[in-house]
Amino acid sequence: MAVEEFLKQCAQSGDAAYAAFKSLLEKLEDPKTRTEARMFLSDLQSRDCFSDDCFDKYHFRFQDIYLDRNEGYHGRKKLTMMVIPSIFMPEDWSFTFYEGLNRHPDSIFKEKTVAELGCGNGWISIAIAEKWLPAKVYGLDINPRAVKVSWINLYMNAFDEKGQPIYDAEKKTLLDRVEFHESDLLSYCREHDIQLERIVGCIPQILNPNPEAMSKMITENASEEFLHSLSNYCALQGFVEDQFGLGLIARAVEEGIAVIKVTGIMIFNMGGRPGQGVCRRLFERRGFRVTRLWQTKVLQAGDTDISALVEIEKNSPHRFEFFMGLSGDQPICARTAWAYGKAGGRISHGLSVYSCQLRQPNQVKVIFEFLKSGFQEISSSLDLSFDDDLVADEKIPFLAYLASILKDNSCFPYEPPAGSKRFRNLIAGFMKTYHHIPLTSDNVVVFPSRTVAIENALRLFTPRLAIVDEHLTRSLPKQWLTSLAIETAETGLSEDVVTVIEAPRQSDLMIELIKKLKPQVVVTGIASFETVTSSAVVQLLDATREIGSRLFLDISDHFELSSLPGTIGVLKYLSGTPLPSHAAILCGLVKNQVYSDLEVAFIISEEETILKALSKTVEILEGNTSLISQNYYGCILNELLSFQLTDRHPHIERRSEKPESVGVIGFATSATSVLNDAELSISDDGYSLVHMDVDQWFLPVPSPVKAAIFESFARQNLTESEIDVTPSIKQFVKTEYGFPTDRSTEFIYSDCLQALFSKLVLCCVQEGGTMCFPAGSNGNYVSVAKFLKANIVHVPTNSEQGFKLTEHTLNQALETVKKPWVYISGPTINPTGLLYSNQEMESILSACARFGARVVIDTSFSGLEFEYEGWGGWNLGSCLSKLSSSCNPSFCVSLLGGLSLKLLSGALKFAFLSLNEPFLIETFRSFPGLSKPHCTDKYTIKKLLALREQKGGMLDVVTEQIRILQNRAKRLQEVLESCGWSVLKPCGGVSMVAKPSFLDRAVKLKRTGGGEKDAAYEVKLNDASLREAIAKTTGLCINSGSWTGIPGYCRFTLALEDGEFEQALACLVKFKSIVEN
Repeated sequence: MAVEEFLKQCAQSGDAAYAAFKSLLEKLEDPKTRTEARMFLSDLQSRDCFSDDCFDKYHFRFQDIYLDRNEGYHGRKKLTMMVIPSIFMPEDWSFTFYEGLNRHPDSIFKEKTVAELGCGNGWISIAIAEKWLPAKVYGLDINPRAVKVSWINLYMNAFDEKGQPIYDAEKKTLLDRVEFHESDLLSYCREHDIQLERIVGCIPQILNPNPEAMSKMITENASEEFLHSLSNYCALQGFVEDQFGLGLIARAVEEGIAVIKVTGIMIFNMGGRPGQGVCRRLFERRGFRVTRLWQTKVLQAGDTDISALVEIEKNSPHRFEFFMGLSGDQPICARTAWAYGKAGGRISHGLSVYSCQLRQPNQVKVIFEFLKSGFQEISSSLDLSFDDDLVADEKIPFLAYLASILKDNSCFPYEPPAGSKRFRNLIAGFMKTYHHIPLTSDNVVVFPSRTVAIENALRLFTPRLAIVDEHLTRSLPKQWLTSLAIETAETGLSEDVVTVIEAPRQSDLMIELIKKLKPQVVVTGIASFETVTSSAVVQLLDATREIGSRLFLDISDHFELSSLPGTIGVLKYLSGTPLPSHAAILCGLVKNQVYSDLEVAFIISEEETILKALSKTVEILEGNTSLISQNYYGCILNELLSFQLTDRHPHIERRSEKPESVGVIGFATSATSVLNDAELSISDDGYSLVHMDVDQWFLPVPSPVKAAIFESFARQNLTESEIDVTPSIKQFVKTEYGFPTDRSTEFIYSDCLQALFSKLVLCCVQEGGTMCFPAGSNGNYVSVAKFLKANIVHVPTNSEQGFKLTEHTLNQALETVKKPWVYISGPTINPTGLLYSNQEMESILSACARFGARVVIDTSFSGLEFEYEGWGGWNLGSCLSKLSSSCNPSFCVSLLGGLSLKLLSGALKFAFLSLNEPFLIETFRSFPGLSKPHCTDKYTIKKLLALREQKGGMLDVVTEQIRILQNRAKRLQEVLESCGWSVLKPCGGVSMVAKPSFLDRAVKLKRTGGGEKDAAYEVKLNDASLREAIAKTTGLCINSGSWTGIPGYCRFTLALEDGEFEQALACLVKFKSIVEN
């Protein structure tokens, strides 16, 4: 085609000009016609096609862009580019961006894989390839016409006027280095699995004043006006930055995180209209370190309507930054700038070029992979901006770990009460690697806090006299610290009285007290000036050994989670000498960089008997230590161990300890009885177990719960109102149970239900009361009462009533009970899964009121009812109002609740206790050593409770999970009945009971697993032996009649992971065949 004919076609319209150049591109792409086509472009340039007149007349023009005029630059001085009306034209905005790129050293793009977002006519992509010789540049634009024009410009600059290739210093042409593709941001790179080392972008940052226009399909046949608007405006992207017009940049950055290599750099042009702080924060909160390469002012493009920014200012307190002309230095808001511009004034704004690099790229990538997997709605809460690198180095790896376990695991696994096996392994690994102490996970028991560890240890031994470091007594029971029964301690008249003497931490003074008072237990830290050497430790060990005292050495204040931990004398001693059997090491972990109130503690011992007893004690009194807290500190330990070579230093052979003196205090009688008889967790002993004996949630954790857990840690600076759960809990108990509260009601929170119940039992003991448990109660709670030496009465129940309390049986039982404390599980009863109706509760409470009983209603297993026809729910308000005005004044009702099952939250543990009686509140406060939920737990619970109030969403999830439980109950009943069990059909909750027909039968059993232990043995099946027999032969753990309190009836929990539930059913069938054979 002749040049005149080509120009004639172009003159018809912009679309005709585009069609003409598109045909020319086809010839440039064909090697056979490429030379001719390139020479045609040269002829076209010679026709004065560089002027604005050409653009107006022929709908295109050429433009020379000068790259570098520095004396040291030996490359091409200029590029010749073509533009058409429907694409972004090179102007101050993009020239400033290129100037910013020039601020980087030459190595920034050399041999790198680069993507340019919003490449327009491609001049920056081509300039990068020309100047810095990258391996590949991908010029990307959503405008299909821009991509075509970019290819034309590439061919025009890759070949000279005669159509011959232009080679660079490495004998490559621009065609070898540059490609252009139609792409919505980085979609092309994602779809083709291209990993990038550099991402640069100069993309729109103003919302389109006509949002509907942005919803059109983007095709090359769209109008010129629409296609050109893609260069000036962006649509809402669903990011918090949309309010500043930066949503498209935000999406580009997050897409870039997925495809950029770990050493990659992103460089973006940022208009200063929203303010420099807002611009920087966009990157910093996503985990980037930000460097401003270049800053200047540019005139606001005349064809860009800023009315969208005026609208944002009208609806928010934010003010954008404009200036009057290029010389103005006082910022004006968007509304003023809009008015000034309409009146003919020239407005400008700041323009900065930011270079951004991920501070912990691997971890940040994991975090954003999690957010993209269905959790995008919480990305606005993510804040990875940190002033302190130490904080970043701790929190970002934890968020990545949390993201990975939430993404990869449908539920949180069962962990033994002694602590997560992974966490205990990491503690042992840290001790071995950094302090050269050869420990294993079996030497470690985990506790919710240091205070809890000390109190539990003292309750395990119940010494008549204990000496405790004055720094460690703050949270011990007040009566221990005020008792003067030292004479009793010396004469040994009573085991029930615990007297704690406070002592100074200085070792010589402590030892003097030990020698004079001869305590049975000593708990102490080491003074700072005595920490480095082990002499004080040796003296304490010797002094306590000589008098037969147990010693717990606290190293919390000196233990550092660091790659260069300070010397601690006791650990230095242990690296060469085993820990004596009468001593243990105590450590509370609170020294993290982020959360001063996030604690977990551990005790180290090399005495197996002590470790097992401590593990059982924490299981009885606390349940399980928060798994998320263990994961937090486990992540810190893992980071410290991950780069260490194993066994790099040979371990010194340790000397044998000195012989232990006789007379060391043993466990309290009540503790020994409970530890021996209670149905506690069964050790796996190397083979896998299926746990139908724990009150935990192993069904899939719903997405809203995962989102809330992650968001609670992703946020920074949670406000008091955001973590104040009391208003939500008050509304919850009112809505669910009609439970009345007023200003005098006190809500107490813990991360463990059993911890709250333990304190209630202690209140009962202090009052001289008697705990009254219906036959058919939670066996864990009965064990708590026994361990704490409470007076206990078992209220009889019968099968005809479904083993529920009745007014008649309660009247009979309470006739002879002094100061009764009645425990009731409801509306859903654990373990039977039956329901108390509102009428039944009114009758029961009336009986309790008659005798002035203190009632504890445990609602923690309620809220998952599936057989509730005619039930009607609870409304306790009117009943309690009548009773409180007409009954024995000592009558009161406390509400105990746990939200882990109610909110299907798995590892997230949250329990509450509502107290209305002033005496109880005061007594409860005298037992301050309570493991409390972390602020992130409170934030999560408050958010989930709010979601429960909304239609759909969380309620739909709960409904679906209830349906699963109902189907589980039906299937389990069918299998149990086919295996010879009599089943009590449940109505809700996560457990049910059944009685086997083969009780009192003598059978020969063979332990599952391998080795010599496989020898067959005979056993008579009864409540004392059935649980162990089933566990040893099939690996299934259940609770026997000894636990349920109903002779012969075993308890089975339903909320297992799918595979484990099927395995449990198979175990029941297997045991049936074992019994029959």
